[in-house]
Amino acid sequence: MIEVTIRGIGFCAPGLADWPAARHALAESAPYVGGKFDPPAPDALPSAERRRASLSVRLAIAVAQQAIADAGIDPTMLASVFVSTDSDGDILHHICEALASPRPEISPTRFHNSVHNAASGYWTIAVHSHAPANMVTGTDEVFGAGLLEAALQAKIETRDVLLVAYDVPMPPPLLELHPVATAGGLALVLAPGAAARGIARLRLEIAPADAGTISTMPDPGLEALRLANPVGRAIPILTAIARHEARSVVLALNADNVLRVQADAAR
Repeated sequence: MIEVTIRGIGFCAPGLADWPAARHALAESAPYVGGKFDPPAPDALPSAERRRASLSVRLAIAVAQQAIADAGIDPTMLASVFVSTDSDGDILHHICEALASPRPEISPTRFHNSVHNAASGYWTIAVHSHAPANMVTGTDEVFGAGLLEAALQAKIETRDVLLVAYDVPMPPPLLELHPVATAGGLALVLAPGAAARGIARLRLEIAPADAGTISTMPDPGLEALRLANPVGRAIPILTAIARHEARSVVLALNADNVLRVQADAAR
C-alpha cells in the first residue's frame, strides 16, 4: 500500500478551465454538458516561447502552474512525472508530411519539439528546476501508470512530486489510429504519506486484473469525458475529492493488473 497526499490540483477540459471550475461541476448533481475548450496561455513561459510552444506543451504547463499555485509551494526543487499517450501529435503530423514531400526538410524548431518529453523540458526550463523529471507513456490507460510512478517516487525519495497528465487530439489521418476526442490536462502535487496539509489522501495498491471492475461514471456526460481523453480516467478520483467523499476507484494498468485507489477528501 502506497499512501500519498494531494497538496494541489490543476485541471483543464472542455468547459472547465481550471480545478475550481471542475470541482464545482463535479460536485453538482446536474449533468455535465461540456463546452468549448479554451487553449491555455501559461505565463510561466516567456511570450516568445508561448508562441513557439504547441498546444500540448501549453496545456501541460498551464495545469502544472495551477497545481503549484494551489499547493502554494516553490516548483524549483520539485521532482516531476509527465504522462501522455501521444505527446505532440500535431508536430508528428507535420514531420511526417515533410518526410513524405519531394524535399524532406524538417524545421529545427519542430524537430526539437517532437520528442516525447518536450513538455517536461519546457517546464523545467521555465521554473529553473534541476530536480528529476520523468516521462511516462503508454496506452489510453496510462494515467494509472503515471500516478503509480509519481506516488512511488514520492514515497521512496520522501519528497513532493508533481504529476502532469495531458493529451490532445492528433490531426487526421493519425487521429484515426488513436482517436482522442478532446484535449485535457491534469496536474497533481503529491506529498509522501499523510501530510499535515492537503486536499485529499490516496492509498494505492496493485491488484490482479480480476480483483475489481474498472470504475466508471453514472452521469453520461462525465462518462463521455472519462473516455474522451486518457486524462479522463482520473474523473472518478476527482469526483470523490469534489464531493468530499471516501471512494474506492479502480484504474486499469495492463492486461494483468489494476490499480486500486482509495480516495479520501481532506477539505
